[in-house]
Amino acid sequence: MPFPGGIDANANATLLFSLAAAVIYAFSLGMPPRLSRSAARTLAVAMLAVLVVQQGGPWLLVAALGVSAVGDAFLSRDGEKAFLGGAASFLAAHVLYVVLFLRAGGGLGLLLAEPWRAAIVLAMVVLVLAMVFALRRRVGPALRLPIGLRVAAILAMGIGALTLSSAWVIGGVALLILSDGLLAAEKFLLPAISPHRVWMRHVVWVLYYAAQLGITLGVLLKFDTP
Repeated sequence: MPFPGGIDANANATLLFSLAAAVIYAFSLGMPPRLSRSAARTLAVAMLAVLVVQQGGPWLLVAALGVSAVGDAFLSRDGEKAFLGGAASFLAAHVLYVVLFLRAGGGLGLLLAEPWRAAIVLAMVVLVLAMVFALRRRVGPALRLPIGLRVAAILAMGIGALTLSSAWVIGGVALLILSDGLLAAEKFLLPAISPHRVWMRHVVWVLYYAAQLGITLGVLLKFDTP
């Protein structure tokens, strides 16, 4: 157990509750949207926010996880309105993460002081530009601005994470960026009848939850880079 007190400790019990909800949602991905499925997806990340409150973690992390849980509630349903609600929620969550990372990090000068960080930033910029170019012809005019704003926030979040010394936070943000990229590809680039949609949805969820978990534990337990 990552927190003192074993399985009986409130923090560890909350973490197990979150993990159980994440697993339940993963097994229900192929089912029609139902209240139980929405509850599982929402609780998986909402319980991480509860964990941060229990541990006295930063309020910005609580807010980012809470807003992410709202986005999960939207995306657990079908339809364009649900997608736009989810996109707006995750945009807000990404902005909160950017503020959290920049306030806690060593400043943007760290990116120049350590070349490997600058190299990762360059790779992220290339990947983001490639995704924007691929999506530009596939999304309607109504979605271009929301997607553009979210892409900018994702890039800023990645840069902000690289000002920290936590390997778990940096890795978590990398997984979050990867899950967003796969989600965009599944939503807009694949044909509607593509057989790859099923496994991609499962991979997106696993990456996304692992990302939120990694960021949460990285902040609370202060796992640093070697």
